[in-house]
Amino acid sequence: MFTPSRPDRVNDPVVKRVQVLRTVIGLAAVTWMLLSYGLASDADAVVDDRFGQIRTTLITLGVTFPLAVAVFIAAARPPHRRLFLRRVAKPAGALLALVLALAVPRLITGLGYVDENTDWTSSAGRVALLFALGAFLVWLGPFLLYGIAQSLVHVFRTADLHETVPPLLATLLVWEVAFIDVFRGAYDGVPVGVRVAFVLGAPLTVTAAAMWELRRLRTRHGITLRAALSR
Repeated sequence: MFTPSRPDRVNDPVVKRVQVLRTVIGLAAVTWMLLSYGLASDADAVVDDRFGQIRTTLITLGVTFPLAVAVFIAAARPPHRRLFLRRVAKPAGALLALVLALAVPRLITGLGYVDENTDWTSSAGRVALLFALGAFLVWLGPFLLYGIAQSLVHVFRTADLHETVPPLLATLLVWEVAFIDVFRGAYDGVPVGVRVAFVLGAPLTVTAAAMWELRRLRTRHGITLRAALSR
């Protein structure tokens, strides 16, 4: 669901390792800061903070993704334009699947007849529903965590659209999230120097990695943005 699967896609293992390393280092650095400066009291608070950031990222991506893809496709010349339109379905499906997975628990707990006062032992049907719901959530948790990790690494499988899209979209998205963090006052209580390092560290390092990835695609595999757009 979350990993690129286009048969003719260039699969560079060095790029994959850098993408995974970038994701792991970023999550580890933020976790260390949250715990070191008392912004999160325990592991649950760290998870809540990360899920909050992921929700912000998904909202941002929900707006950015269609606009960025529309600009990319509009800039391409036929027949590439029609080709990219056919390839949009899988990246869009990955984004939709993750949004729905994040929304399902809130929708379930938001139902008027399911709350902390619900008597699940009052009928066999409710008990059966409880077990069914539990089994579903047991599956949903790993699916959601794995999907988030894979989505961060593969930028919502946008390599299925074209190999140059993930680094470009990742760069755009990370700068948008950095600006959002500035406006919402993220990391309040952290020394100014550390806050600046964390707010700018992610976009600068992701941008550097993206530029390196684009250069490697050009020098090692002959893939360029200009060629993708037939310009």
